[in-house]
Amino acid sequence: MRSLTYAEAIREALKEEMENDNRVFVMGEDVGKFGGCFGVTGNLWELFGEERVRDTPISETAIIGASVGAAATGMRPVPEIMFADFLTVCMDQLVNQAAKIRYMFGGKAKIPMTVRVPVGAGLSAAAQHSQSLEAWFTHVPGLKVVMPSTPSDAKGLLKAAIRDDNPTMFFEHKILYSIKGEIPDDLDIIPLGKADIKREGKDVTVVATSLMVYKALEAAEQLEKEGISVEVVDPRTLFPLDEDTILESVKKTHKAVIVHEACVRGGFGGEIAAVITEKAFDYLDAPIKRVGALNVPIPFNGKLENYVIPGTEDIIKAVKAVTE
Repeated sequence: MRSLTYAEAIREALKEEMENDNRVFVMGEDVGKFGGCFGVTGNLWELFGEERVRDTPISETAIIGASVGAAATGMRPVPEIMFADFLTVCMDQLVNQAAKIRYMFGGKAKIPMTVRVPVGAGLSAAAQHSQSLEAWFTHVPGLKVVMPSTPSDAKGLLKAAIRDDNPTMFFEHKILYSIKGEIPDDLDIIPLGKADIKREGKDVTVVATSLMVYKALEAAEQLEKEGISVEVVDPRTLFPLDEDTILESVKKTHKAVIVHEACVRGGFGGEIAAVITEKAFDYLDAPIKRVGALNVPIPFNGKLENYVIPGTEDIIKAVKAVTE
């Protein structure tokens, strides 16, 4: 195995898919010679040239609109939206065009487009550059939604998304870009819709997404010292959602805590809680607990930001609430 950062793993996935299929190309603000706002696209511009690593104007509407057109005519674009917050600018292109075209044309047109989106707080980037909006897109039929937590997952899931014939939202937490992890030498794709158990346990199931997977694992380590065994389940893709893995874990532990960085109100944790309630209610020995950000805009001040977004102690508190 090799050790790569999350950003390096994404860049390697892009490089391999661009080498394997000349229909794959990257576009977005500063993704070319500059190497990307967060350095993810790196040297791809030098390797593939400006035709396949395209710098664009500062217009999310143009980026996604052009990508939808390119995908509909046979290309496999991988556009980057610099911050998840800026998805608000191109919602029509995503929700009313990309998500609907295959259905409205009876399958004769496909939109094999993968939208890469840095997401989340932690950089003191304030209210307009720190949101976690992934739940919005799970509500839209026609879009797939991916949120990998590890470098290996990021690489395998991105390759799968690029090869998929449907538009996919690929959310990458900004804090994860520098985190290192092992990449199996034989890694190809990781199928969309398959969750991963990051840690096995027997007393409570913690379903966590993206950066919160790491905080859930930290909580699990601390709780183990107190005799509480925590199983950490990472859905990896929010749609399609691997309900079976989540439900089997809950049936084993009889308790569930759901953690995401987005605000609790309207967050995807509510959907997971509903699935558990509808399909495994009789197995529950305690109410489901949700852990997420407070329902306020993300502050600029670092201390306030840390107060607003969920941390390890919040997860520990929720686990103890359902196990005591």
